[in-house]
Amino acid sequence: MYSRKKVEEKLSNYKKALDRLKEILRVSPDHSYIYDAAIQRFEFTYELAWKLMKTFLGYKGLTEVRTPRDTFKEAFQAGIIDNGEGWIQMLTDRNITSHTYNEEDALEIYTRIKEKHYGFLEELFKTISKEI
Repeated sequence: MYSRKKVEEKLSNYKKALDRLKEILRVSPDHSYIYDAAIQRFEFTYELAWKLMKTFLGYKGLTEVRTPRDTFKEAFQAGIIDNGEGWIQMLTDRNITSHTYNEEDALEIYTRIKEKHYGFLEELFKTISKEI
């Protein structure tokens, strides 16, 4: 079982990562290293996001999950996240970026991070902040 303090610690760390991701997404992507930095920060923020969800679910006594996919499924059912498919797309993108590098894929994923994923990540912060 997880304590409120544990959830608050994870939420604080998550907020820091989310702010760093937001920071790089505001920079004009004039060079490929901006894409690389954004993707790296996305990967880190994504990892903190699913672990925060897992901890929050445990804190609420809802379930014990082990994988990101199971965590998203349970978080969706519990109303913690609204767009399960969006989170699964994030999982897919995260797996692509961490296992291979293709410039065309990187650009597509960067665009999804900026246009979609960041919004889901930010919404998670707001939802858990309200409930904790």
